[in-house]
Amino acid sequence: MDKRKNNGGAREGAGRPKKVDEAKLIEKLDNLIDSDKVIEKLGEMVLKGDSRAMNLYFGYRYGKPKESVDITSNEGINISFKELINFK
Repeated sequence: MDKRKNNGGAREGAGRPKKVDEAKLIEKLDNLIDSDKVIEKLGEMVLKGDSRAMNLYFGYRYGKPKESVDITSNEGINISFKELINFK
């Protein structure tokens, strides 16, 4: 132990739920919710112009666009990765 607080995920309930617990939750929700009605409601919301509903629909239907990060800089800062990462 290196004296960091909660080192190693020692907190109760920390981390991703177990697959068994996830499956139980999905089963309970499936018994309560009619998925056809949910899809119908989502369609109604999309047709009304609800942006969150549209994002959800398009994200699942066509996939989310790839995120990219521009690492170039025009601020006059010159970074040399060879100097930045020195393994000596």
